Amino acid sequence: MVFASVLMAGAATGSLPETDRPGRKTPADTGRSTASAHTHEDVAQAAQEAMAAGTSPMEAAERAVSRSGDRWGAVYSPGEYEEFEEALDGQYTGVGLWARRGGDGRIEVTRVRSGSPAAAAGIRKGDRLRSVDGRKVDGRPVTDVVSLLRGDATDAAAGTPVRLGLERGTRAWRLTVRRALLSTDSVTVRSLAGGITVIRIAAFTKGSGDAVRTAVRQAPAGAGIVLDLRGNSGGLVTEAVTTASAFLDGGLVATYDVEGDERALHAEPGGDSTRPLVALVDGGTMSAAELLTGALQDRGRAVVVGSRTFGKGSVQMPSRLPDGSVAELTVGHYRTPSGRGVDGHGITPDLEVERQVLERAETVLSGLGQ
Repeated sequence: MVFASVLMAGAATGSLPETDRPGRKTPADTGRSTASAHTHEDVAQAAQEAMAAGTSPMEAAERAVSRSGDRWGAVYSPGEYEEFEEALDGQYTGVGLWARRGGDGRIEVTRVRSGSPAAAAGIRKGDRLRSVDGRKVDGRPVTDVVSLLRGDATDAAAGTPVRLGLERGTRAWRLTVRRALLSTDSVTVRSLAGGITVIRIAAFTKGSGDAVRTAVRQAPAGAGIVLDLRGNSGGLVTEAVTTASAFLDGGLVATYDVEGDERALHAEPGGDSTRPLVALVDGGTMSAAELLTGALQDRGRAVVVGSRTFGKGSVQMPSRLPDGSVAELTVGHYRTPSGRGVDGHGITPDLEVERQVLERAETVLSGLGQ
């Protein structure tokens, strides 16, 4: 839940390679922008002037970013940025439950993570969440509920208590659980008839690329793979490149520029470059997921099935402000191996399908020798 709220709060993610990022991880490299290379300096100056005047540096920075024309530029508080870092590391601090808001405005628990504080407290799928730390949650957006469960910057640490009000049928009760550091499980694997392996990547968090490579090695020899990138909002570019390395025997994955300086990303040699592969995409496939899709499509490695991707392909980098907040601003764009720009355009699938996408993928695999 926390990871989902992080992505919604900051558009999509797609961090630069570690060697290209000063200091801590950056949440995003996505979003079209007209911001200049000097905007970081402008934002920092606005924050410094606000601090000297005794006003909020963060608010001044937000106004400067708004004036810059950077569509995906943003300013994050220290707590929000720390939450980004946890999410990109494949972790979040929470109680281990997922929820949705029903048509009646009530918040219903849809899943409880095994071994989590919520599971240990006996919370079950179908329970109603009525309050968090005394605040009623009926009618609130799920993202607000996530924030309450996560806690603010002062009480979001693992081990801190959170009081929950719950309802199950006619029973209503309150309990206190303690937040814990949990993993996001961004890669899931399942098998279909005929030995087909479906690898779904919800986001490119730390370790997701290695998880994909392990799944490919463990898949039945010669059997086809469906790489499901639908709804993938991006993540760490290094993990997307590692994922590409599972299917490519080296070679170019993408190029990108940072303030006019062009750089390249390459797959590691030794990937499975012959196994039948279909990549599933949709309008929620963004950023690093588009980078991976473009590489597999341009290199002739996968048949891309689904609908046009979102079209976020710009590079953002962070800068720390005087009060500890962080400004994220666009500095460049990335391109596929053939030189296609993704930003504002997206990627058109080889086979455009709106319904029964997985079934069509199975049909495509059968034609590829599955």
